Amino acid sequence: MSDNKIKKTNITRRRFVQTMSAVGATAVAAPAILRSGLAYAAGRPIKLGYVSPKSGPLASFAEADDYVVADIRRTVKNGVKIGGAVHPVEIIVKDTQSNPNRCADVSAQLILKDKVDLLLAAGTPDTTNPAADQAEVNEVPCVTTDCPWQPYFFGRGGNPAKGFDWTYHFFWGLEDVIGVFFNMWNSMPTNKVLGALWPNDADGNAWSDKKFGFPPALKANGYKLIDPGRYQAPTDDFSAQISAFKKANVEIVSGNMIPPDFTTFWTQAAQQGFKPKIVTIGKALLFPASVEALGDRGVGLSSEVWWTPNHPFKSSLTGVSSQQLAANYEKSTGKQWTQPLGFRHALFEVALDVLKRTKDVNSPKSILSAITSTNYNSVVGNVNWSGKPVKNVSKTQLVGGQWVKGAKHKYDMHVVNNKGATNIPTQGSFKPIS
Repeated sequence: MSDNKIKKTNITRRRFVQTMSAVGATAVAAPAILRSGLAYAAGRPIKLGYVSPKSGPLASFAEADDYVVADIRRTVKNGVKIGGAVHPVEIIVKDTQSNPNRCADVSAQLILKDKVDLLLAAGTPDTTNPAADQAEVNEVPCVTTDCPWQPYFFGRGGNPAKGFDWTYHFFWGLEDVIGVFFNMWNSMPTNKVLGALWPNDADGNAWSDKKFGFPPALKANGYKLIDPGRYQAPTDDFSAQISAFKKANVEIVSGNMIPPDFTTFWTQAAQQGFKPKIVTIGKALLFPASVEALGDRGVGLSSEVWWTPNHPFKSSLTGVSSQQLAANYEKSTGKQWTQPLGFRHALFEVALDVLKRTKDVNSPKSILSAITSTNYNSVVGNVNWSGKPVKNVSKTQLVGGQWVKGAKHKYDMHVVNNKGATNIPTQGSFKPIS
């Protein structure tokens, strides 16, 4: 028997068992559920599988997970009305341990063992891509976020003319982060010599791509690129990169790094007397904890900004604004808000909106149809798979930010450039590192 036939047989059996369970649950369903004076049948439990890096070097991306999952569970504690029935919602969470291979394994478990109806994943290409690949091959609907769309799409071998069948994503793209970074850099006089720190991973390879990444944009904008080559993350020695940057009189440092690697680089830069005017790093500088680990040497560091409490959006699921979501998180956890909080919340918002619009929850294709027809206003903005830039991607807005000494918190991320999204307010202007 061929691999394809084995795959199809497994899928058929899994869906048969799932459908029969649903029929049985409906047959023995008890009294109807009463809501607002209307009676609805009790439907079978709907299973959402959620994959993220709760431990390991990418754990900062999942810091808000426990709060968001608990909040969503409270929101749907009485079930979700789908068609003429109210279905309980079960959320099954798996930790990738920041390992792409483990991510693939736990995603497969959610699909084949737990038989989830919809797979969700978030937190860099190391999470979104293995999860989406498992969903695609097993023909299970999947929604992901927290990864620039090019590493997600092209990193999985995506063809813009065809796209993928079962997997959909919402986030910003490299064109957006390139625009944001240049908007900040061009607002300040420098010698336009830039040192790059790009790791040998999906993000680093996409950001350094000679056709779609930063190199052609740097050349077009008159910048000189000092690129020591891809480094293997994690690493504990950036001496070679720092030496190259000092020799070339680099005034701007940029790249895409995991938080521990940037901490190592910035500590060694101080030890070796390297003092650039601008340091703009993707990924590592998103998180308050990463900046606090640097102390006051974190002030002035800059990064892309996906979401803040000041973003002018609110959840269509709960009605909470960005400001309220951040405040509720801080009150509940005692921790400072973090950018992935908004996108994690939005991921579950989109999933529940999809389920509510699904005509037949026992049909994966029906759930998929609801995904493709999404036009939803979330706490991070509108999610709408309209075919641009590619079939499987819905883009969100991006602005530029800089860490400053805070009032309520020790350090705050302020939006300092919004040329690409003027509806998002700024809180100051971009300044050189003092």
